[in-house]
Amino acid sequence: MKEYKMRRGEHLDDRMPDLKGSIEEYFGEVTATEEWQGHELYVVEDPDNPVFDRIVAGAAEYGGKKDKLAVHFEERPAEDVIAEGNADAAADAVDAKNEFLLEATGRDAKSRRDSLKREVEDDAPDY
Repeated sequence: MKEYKMRRGEHLDDRMPDLKGSIEEYFGEVTATEEWQGHELYVVEDPDNPVFDRIVAGAAEYGGKKDKLAVHFEERPAEDVIAEGNADAAADAVDAKNEFLLEATGRDAKSRRDSLKREVEDDAPDY
């Protein structure tokens, strides 16, 4: 499960007031909910795109801190997707993930990567 921060000064519920609806728009019908570290997340068991096996997404709320977007994409092996003749679906899956994360967080892929790198650097022990 990955957690994504919003841009400075922005909040998840402002960017996506209907988070469940947005998840369904991008990935397919929400069929269940699942608890993860005390957060209730939405589950898409049968995503529209054949690249995905299952998607879990929702708001990770932390009281006094800003909410984060918690997401886990379970993907099928690329060989299986290509063997079924769904090679185009792989590009669509990448686009759907990036567009969803951009809409939710206000950060593009490069900005999200840079943010994750900074978090890892901050966690590194000082020698």
